[in-house]
Amino acid sequence: MPNILIADDHDLVRDTIAAYLETVDDFKVQTAANLDAALELMRGIDSFDLLILDYHMPGMDGLNGLERARKAFPATKVALLSGVANREVANKAMENGANGFIPKSLTAASLVNAIKFVLSGERYFPFDFGAATTPDAPSATFANLSDREMQTLEQLCIGLSNKEIARNLGVQEVTVKLHVKNVLAKLGVSNRTQAALLAKEKHLF
Repeated sequence: MPNILIADDHDLVRDTIAAYLETVDDFKVQTAANLDAALELMRGIDSFDLLILDYHMPGMDGLNGLERARKAFPATKVALLSGVANREVANKAMENGANGFIPKSLTAASLVNAIKFVLSGERYFPFDFGAATTPDAPSATFANLSDREMQTLEQLCIGLSNKEIARNLGVQEVTVKLHVKNVLAKLGVSNRTQAALLAKEKHLF
C-alpha cells in the first residue's frame, strides 16, 4: 500500500484530496499544513513513498522547499502541487529534480493517474499545461494517427507488451514496434507510458 503525504495550507483542498485518494485506490494518506510539519512527519516512524508539496504554502520559499525535501529524504519521490504556478515554474521544478508537477486544475481521475505515474517511477508533467494551444489541438494530434496506430495506442493504454499487441492485432511484433515508434513521434512523447497517459487524459479510450 503506497504511503503518501500531502502538504497544503488550504484545509479544504488538502483534506478533500486525501479523502478522495483513500476511497478510490489502495493509498494510505497523511497530511500536513506546511513544509516544516511535513518534514517533521517524514522524520517519524512511517516511511513515505511520495511527498506532494503545495508550491504556495508556508516554508516553501519558491523551489527552495522542494530542494530541502529532496536533500532530507532522497529516497522519497517528491511532486509539486499548484493552482497558480506557471509553466516556467513547473519546468524549473522538474529541472530541479521534482518527480512530478500536478496542477490543481486536473480532474480527479487525472490526479490519481498522475500519482500512480509518479509512484511507478516515471516523471509526471501534464502535456498541455500552460501551452498556448486551441481546444482542438489535442484532437488534431490524434487525428494524425492511422487506424492501425490508433489500435496500437489503445492496446498500450491497457498495458500490453509488443508481443501481446502483435497477437491481438494479427501482425508481426516488428510491425508493432514500428507502429509504437510512429505513435510516439506523432504525439511528441518519449515513451509508451507517456503516450498511454496522454490518451487517458484526453479520454480517448
